[in-house]
Amino acid sequence: MADPAALSPEARTRALARMAEGELDVLVVGGGVVGAGAALDAATRGLRTGLVEARDWASGTSSRSSKLIHGGLRYLEMLDFRLVAEALKERGLLLQTLAPHLVRPVPFLYPLQHRLWERPYVGAGVLLYDTMAAASGTSSGLPHHRHLLKRRALHEAPALRSDALVGAIQYWDAQVDDARHTMFLARTAAAYGALAANRTRVGSFLRQGERVVGAVLTDLETGEETRVRARQVINATGVWTDDTQALAGTRGQFHVRASKGVHLLVPRDRINSRTGLILRTEKSVLFVIPWGRHWIIGTTDTDWTLDKAHPALSSQDVGYLLDHVNSVLATPLAPEDVEGVYAGLRPLLSGEAAETSKLSREHLVAHPVPGLVVVAGGKYTTYRVMAKDAVDEAARALDEKVPDCTTQRVPLLGADGYPALWNSRHHLARRSGLHVARIEHLLNRYGSLVHELLALVEADPSLGEPLPSSDDYLRVEAVYAVTHEGARHLEDVLARRTRISIESWDRGVDAARTVAELMAPHLGWDRARQDREVDHYTKRVAAEREAQQQPDDRTADAARLGAPDITPTH
Repeated sequence: MADPAALSPEARTRALARMAEGELDVLVVGGGVVGAGAALDAATRGLRTGLVEARDWASGTSSRSSKLIHGGLRYLEMLDFRLVAEALKERGLLLQTLAPHLVRPVPFLYPLQHRLWERPYVGAGVLLYDTMAAASGTSSGLPHHRHLLKRRALHEAPALRSDALVGAIQYWDAQVDDARHTMFLARTAAAYGALAANRTRVGSFLRQGERVVGAVLTDLETGEETRVRARQVINATGVWTDDTQALAGTRGQFHVRASKGVHLLVPRDRINSRTGLILRTEKSVLFVIPWGRHWIIGTTDTDWTLDKAHPALSSQDVGYLLDHVNSVLATPLAPEDVEGVYAGLRPLLSGEAAETSKLSREHLVAHPVPGLVVVAGGKYTTYRVMAKDAVDEAARALDEKVPDCTTQRVPLLGADGYPALWNSRHHLARRSGLHVARIEHLLNRYGSLVHELLALVEADPSLGEPLPSSDDYLRVEAVYAVTHEGARHLEDVLARRTRISIESWDRGVDAARTVAELMAPHLGWDRARQDREVDHYTKRVAAEREAQQQPDDRTADAARLGAPDITPTH
């Protein structure tokens, strides 16, 4: 395995300088899951690779998903067998080989509400789902689905109203901390030689006649401009695809439409259940997903044409989700139970369908002008296939023979040795002086890189203390986020390296000052800069809360835009 490369401030500076030297084989634009995956794919084929992101790793859609790694049970109903089979294979690879420290099984209960036809209908679908997973050869480790009578179903999920079901089917899928997984992709790409820089915007493309031959980059931290030459540029900017294409003077062969997906977090004790839930709605499905000390409730599927950077969540969205989940709960949830919220935008391939829930989740790759490859659409679970297809397309235009994709056999940093470390977690706890629950938390976020954090705690025991009002997270995690994980701003740590912004009642405001002080020495911040970071973050939280009170998308968007970005990208 390659040496773990730290996404440190110094490494970022070096990466930008080295991108300007000579010519890259591939420059990937977009630091979401597909872009980071494409950079890892290209780097592990031996290509000289650059990866740039205008904001932070996973700051767009890739930190705001339902956190599920799944085949997509509802796509079976649409007869989209190929997409489901592909996704189930990827689910197995992630669980077993690529990221066992980040991806884990999760059970879901499907309450049945009709006596005669529903059990055979749903049961046949879930049986097919499990059978397709087994056929992929990567399904070991996940239990087979099971049919439950009403009494047993209520034993698994006592929170359900007795009259809300006549029985149930339970099946297993998987979940991931999407923002951490995407960051690990970027970091693993760097370990294999990719030059990675976040907070770096593409201002324009370099052209030779019709051909794209590179890009002009702006370091948004310093304002410095760099001209980077590349034999192929991959546009993996998700919902920003059309905007990025416009820089090349082309809209391409397809367009991307944004669909808003909203999620609520409520404390675990508000819903008494041992299992997640999947509920039918009139348009789609609704998930209640176990998430540490919380449940994630989502999602919606509505057209979004407003600000792409900060999709806002309105009181109408909150009401829609609560109404649907309350229809089956014995003790209904109130708006006051909602601890955290987030909204993400799915990049759907634009078609003739009027409703976004009917637009394609398939992905497409195109070469709209020489030197520029665009990849769009798809779903989080199939990021690796999308990345492979994009790099395959770029490789076809390179002169020499490029090796085939190897990422199905390339574990992410932290994966190697994780099962053995998990088995010895009590020993790690005794040696480090941390409670075993803390070690489990660290192992499930850093895998075998846990030793790097424990070394920092050993050198400074105060780093083993929890953050204020965010007891799940340790002070060392804020430091490590800067020194090894590419965090440049307070928001990066509170919203993505940790999930404090959605998991604590105050959304991270109480921890903000402490985290800024921990980050400061590693980023050269003086007191005024720390104040600015804390002030910006506090205003962000206030704007999100204000948006949440608004009745519709337009007023919510206006409220959310009341808090400016810490580093404007335009």
